[in-house]
Amino acid sequence: MGLSARAFARITFLEDPVCDGCGLPFEYELAPGQRCIVCTERPHVFTRARAACLYDEHSRGLILALKHGDEQAHAALFARWISRSADPLIRDCDVIVPVPLHPLRLLRRRFNQCAEIARPLAKTRGLVNLPDVLKRVRATQSQGGRSLRGRKLNVKGAFKVTSRGAAKLSGRRVLLLDDVLTTGATADACARALLDAGAASVHLAVIAGVRGAREIPK
Repeated sequence: MGLSARAFARITFLEDPVCDGCGLPFEYELAPGQRCIVCTERPHVFTRARAACLYDEHSRGLILALKHGDEQAHAALFARWISRSADPLIRDCDVIVPVPLHPLRLLRRRFNQCAEIARPLAKTRGLVNLPDVLKRVRATQSQGGRSLRGRKLNVKGAFKVTSRGAAKLSGRRVLLLDDVLTTGATADACARALLDAGAASVHLAVIAGVRGAREIPK
């Protein structure tokens, strides 16, 4: 599925230079692997991240249409965006793991939007798709409106790798796939579970990143 030229022009796609740690843009050129001050002082559990676009009033509707509006045709579109933006990370990964939903939420929503994006992305980029190795074992509340500390506490211990999944992850380089990167609390919790299960590394790819969501207070 495509977008109208007008809608496409409104999306703020992210191009280099971006922070290697969170994928958000810089206004000046960076040395390879350089990080923003936030990622330097508060490093994530995942190693690197890339976002296809900024999360704003123009991208929000498209993402929510997939997440809550059952517009599953958007999944292939987002997979193409991520394939381009996260290319340096994809080349350094073996498998792709989508951030899971809790079974109760999956029952209500009927599909996992991250898994829907992971499927075509894995196929086109030659990655092994592992949608079932990571489980959300505790139903969490919405992360919206929570502080960074509150978000971390909300997802603490919420993700586990299955015993069969650990065998598939051992020594593998993982591309973790989520829809939006805000503070990174959810992705960090997932990355910790994956690394504890034996993954060699975890990189993060998302549709959109939220500018300023993780700024260090002055």
